[in-house]
Amino acid sequence: MGRQKQKHISGLTAAAALLLVTVTGCAGQADSGPNGKGPTAKPTAKRTAEPTRGAPGGPPAGAGTLPGLPGAAEARTRLAALKVAPQGSMTGYSRDKFPHWAEQGENCNTRETVLERDGTGVRRDSQCRAVSGNWLSVYDGKTVTKASGLDIDHMVPLANAWRSGANTWTQEKRKAFANDLTHPQLLAVSAVTNRSKGDQGPEEWQPPSRAYWCVYARAWTSVKATYGLTVTRAEKTELGTMLDTCGS
Repeated sequence: MGRQKQKHISGLTAAAALLLVTVTGCAGQADSGPNGKGPTAKPTAKRTAEPTRGAPGGPPAGAGTLPGLPGAAEARTRLAALKVAPQGSMTGYSRDKFPHWAEQGENCNTRETVLERDGTGVRRDSQCRAVSGNWLSVYDGKTVTKASGLDIDHMVPLANAWRSGANTWTQEKRKAFANDLTHPQLLAVSAVTNRSKGDQGPEEWQPPSRAYWCVYARAWTSVKATYGLTVTRAEKTELGTMLDTCGS
């Protein structure tokens, strides 16, 4: 190979190497944090509105920490057996007729027990109050780091239970229902989603995260079946629709 041709190739190689160093350096600078002390967060898209009914999104579906949760097939069988009846009256209803939160030993009550169960890295003080931890609110997929931002949701709300047959129960049975740690009746969720739910059934309110619909319907059906509570026709239909998101 001639001397001039070798010089030409060497020049091209040097230029290519210089270009590579320049590009790599720019890429590294783009990820640098303030004063070059580490990577910055990637730009994120603007937050959109909450998922609409039936829209995908939210955390992955899963049983999480809910105890006694039936599989989809069992839930469908139990749903088919639920008695359909119109909702009863709210006459005589009071949350005081469902005493909560009950003592669970070691200075802990039902609320603190659920917070411990549903969180990760939970630390308690001498009075069993959660002072730190992390919780995934499965209804909306948000992470909560302060216990004050959480409510303990009754899967089947107390007022809904009252209208579905709990008005005939003894006070002791209503207390057991309001503090049930054995069945999928209690879970820690963000206060905002719990309060938007109120005492509504699934025909009126569903978790913003469609990914949780399967678990929600299985849990709701299980609680109603366990306690012999009735469902409305619209409620039963919607539970079937939500169970369909479970797949086969």
